[in-house]
Amino acid sequence: MKSLILVLFAFVYLNATNPIMLPLKGVEVEHTYSNGIKKRYLIERNSYKECLNLAVDVETFQSENLASSKVNEKCKKTFITTKGTIQPLQLHKDIKTYAELEVLEFIENNLKQNPKNYILVDSRTKDWFDKGTIPSATNIPYDELEYDEDFKLEYERAFKLLGIKILKKDEYDFSKAKTALFFCNASWCAQSPRAIKTLIKIGFPKDKILWYRGGVASWVGVSLPLTEELK
Repeated sequence: MKSLILVLFAFVYLNATNPIMLPLKGVEVEHTYSNGIKKRYLIERNSYKECLNLAVDVETFQSENLASSKVNEKCKKTFITTKGTIQPLQLHKDIKTYAELEVLEFIENNLKQNPKNYILVDSRTKDWFDKGTIPSATNIPYDELEYDEDFKLEYERAFKLLGIKILKKDEYDFSKAKTALFFCNASWCAQSPRAIKTLIKIGFPKDKILWYRGGVASWVGVSLPLTEELK
């Protein structure tokens, strides 16, 4: 009887929505590309057999390139680290900063369950989005949140996706605003911070704004998948 209880406990624990388990369990989503095509993705941590037996020690993980030259190339990620402006940990005292587990939990427990009230926003421009993004993200370029007579349709689309009703110039109805989690390229990327600051300026509820500071670089840095490039 005790063995059965332990087995049941283990089963419930492993299958419960525990953020730490999500990268192993995987999160199934449907992603919509900018051209309207939809594709199913399983968000899980990618692992190569060559990487499974790596020791987590100084020799392996700490050098001028962060990974020893002895480590298999499949187990490494390479990034440009000298561009952009390093962003603070918090953009605003009332806005939560997320990391990978919180993003996965947001996708699994909020976005998938209630897409009318939640949205994962890639604040980068369309060319970045089409190159590869977090599966299930919606592209709302940061510059489309500011009114431009030449891009009125894009502006209106952006506000509609966020659940904002435009009443008239500089007046908005936020009663049906979605809880939005924003990200861009990395902790040095200013595109999602700019989008967030624009929304705060017009009165978007701060308790409905979330920020994934690490963005795409941190996401792939822990071997979580991006969407395939749109050809």
